[in-house]
Amino acid sequence: MKIKKRVTSVVLCTCMVLGAIIFGASHKEVEVPEVIVGDSVVVWYTDESMTDYISAMAVAFHEKYDIRVIPQLHSGLEYVESIYDASVMDEETTPDLFIISNEALEKAYLTGLADEITDPDNLVNEEHFPKTALNAVTYQDKLVGYPYYFETSVLLYNKSYIHEMAKNQLLAATTDEDAEGGGEVTVEEGQTAEAAGTEEVTEEAIEARINELIPQTFDELLSFANEYDAPAAVEGVFKWDVADIFYNYFFAGNYLDVGGACGDNSDEVDIYNLDAIKAMLVYQSLNQFFSFEADDVKYASVIQEFMEGKMVFTTATSDIIKTLEAAKEEGTFAFEYGLVPIPDLNEELKTRNISVTNTIVVNGFSDQKEDANKFASYLAGEEISSLYEKTNKLPAMTVEACKDERTAVFYQEYEGSTPVPKMMVTSNLWVQMEVTFAEVWNGAEVSKSLQELSELIMSQVTGVPYLEDYIEEPVEEEETIEYLDEEAEREAAMQEE
Repeated sequence: MKIKKRVTSVVLCTCMVLGAIIFGASHKEVEVPEVIVGDSVVVWYTDESMTDYISAMAVAFHEKYDIRVIPQLHSGLEYVESIYDASVMDEETTPDLFIISNEALEKAYLTGLADEITDPDNLVNEEHFPKTALNAVTYQDKLVGYPYYFETSVLLYNKSYIHEMAKNQLLAATTDEDAEGGGEVTVEEGQTAEAAGTEEVTEEAIEARINELIPQTFDELLSFANEYDAPAAVEGVFKWDVADIFYNYFFAGNYLDVGGACGDNSDEVDIYNLDAIKAMLVYQSLNQFFSFEADDVKYASVIQEFMEGKMVFTTATSDIIKTLEAAKEEGTFAFEYGLVPIPDLNEELKTRNISVTNTIVVNGFSDQKEDANKFASYLAGEEISSLYEKTNKLPAMTVEACKDERTAVFYQEYEGSTPVPKMMVTSNLWVQMEVTFAEVWNGAEVSKSLQELSELIMSQVTGVPYLEDYIEEPVEEEETIEYLDEEAEREAAMQEE
């Protein structure tokens, strides 16, 4: 590999010199760069939006450490297989490190591609990263990657609508207080109610009321929907992409265990339990309340409805910040918006989201491991401060993830999330979960659906047919309140006397 990379470096440097000479034919003052012939570190990645950034980081890294880096964009299809083929064939473009989702780490490790990191800058620890990120890059108690950037979902809301609702409630409360005190609020012609007698309703008070109105549970969200006097443009209070498990997992996520904390332990799989059933029953009840078909809803269409003011709440991934800010500049989004963590289901049942952590992995076949670890640490640590600004990717590093209050919300959700599992034996889990969630959304028996999902996954994990004991769905007890009419109350009082 070293000989081939030296040849590659010579060719690249020769091209640089020739280009400078040609460019100099019409520009006399051209400084020919110093040519350094030596081994190069090759890094593979699949996200085209990262091209300019990775290239800039490669140049900066070379200038600082005199180590040449060659970034290469590759298709995400058969990505691990392509890395393996290039590695065993010792091609000129064999990657010394590569960027990959944490869910593919078991496959990479077992094929010899994910080497245990050396962590030259003592970076990958709880001082710099949340436990979620460390779990995401851990396989069989080994750190096999550098946490780079992450994705998860949060609750998005139309702050303009909630602001108006909060203001009106405070105005009404102020008017009631004045009436109770014997005062009278007079609105002169052309004067707003706020100007007439609401000096006490400050923006700080409105913001405080907004925080109180934002639902902390889905029970509160349903109460909000019942009580909300919606503007004419609003077509629904809450809608989300129910066909995509990434926006659904949190409903039952706190009661699902697929591989333990690091998602790599086949002995820790628990999908079918009473709490998971209870959570899915809540999920199913939302269809009865909001009434929309899963097939008619996609993430892009929901976001478009939100931008048009037709929706008050939805769930969104981190791309939403760039999308809405760009739309505001273009004049196609006329509202303020807010982001908060996903609410719990109710006081008893908690939510827990799923997250994906993209990680930088050092190739176990590389003979440039020292330099590869150095560049990986450089990307994930030393130069991570520019990642979000340049790419809109949220850094996994604790300090740099919270650039402002909006990115801080995503980081808060990420901290409490479950990393996607790494186990190849459960690689079809997400497809099967989407099927199960769709069945439940459309009215299927919750316990039966989860039982079938668990039996399928457990059969794959154990390698033998697996049967679950059926769990009865809990029956919600209706509250019975005895009411006494006034006459009965008087009779009761007389008897006591």
